[in-house]
Amino acid sequence: MSTLYVSTYLGNRFYPLEPRIDDVAIEDIAHGLAYQCRFNGQTSAFYSVAQHSLIVASLVPEELRFAALLHDAAEAYLGDMVKPLKVLLPSFSEIEDSVTRIIGERFDVNLSHNPVVKRADLIALATEKRDLMPYSAEPWSYLEGIAPCREVIHPMTPEEAKQAFLMYFEGQVSASARS
Repeated sequence: MSTLYVSTYLGNRFYPLEPRIDDVAIEDIAHGLAYQCRFNGQTSAFYSVAQHSLIVASLVPEELRFAALLHDAAEAYLGDMVKPLKVLLPSFSEIEDSVTRIIGERFDVNLSHNPVVKRADLIALATEKRDLMPYSAEPWSYLEGIAPCREVIHPMTPEEAKQAFLMYFEGQVSASARS
């Protein structure tokens, strides 16, 4: 086992190079995402990955909401790396894919790339750019043809985002248990 690990909120050790299903905890994910600002903090207000995930989940059909909620869950353990760095560090994407697979297994949800979730992610991104990055006036090529949501984003505090994420998660788990 690698000695490289991430200490989590609950005091667990998460080994990003050798992720194990037993090391994945929803509270660690919710906490990590809620206290992590999107865009390396280059926003007009603190805006968490957890809130982003909630928005993405709200934009997809019901059967994809659980996957949409967890689409960035690996970032709780690895950080939210900005796109230009991800392009420069392809091995990071391999690690992220491995962690994402383990999280999907842990919660019995398919987190492989889904075009509907990806489109919702881009709609959320276009909305975030409009509402939270007022000085970023240049067009982003990957947002061409993507319209932002009509609603304006009102950033949550980290604790609000964490609690909302956990409540949404529990609602999705309960719904899948009923089916």
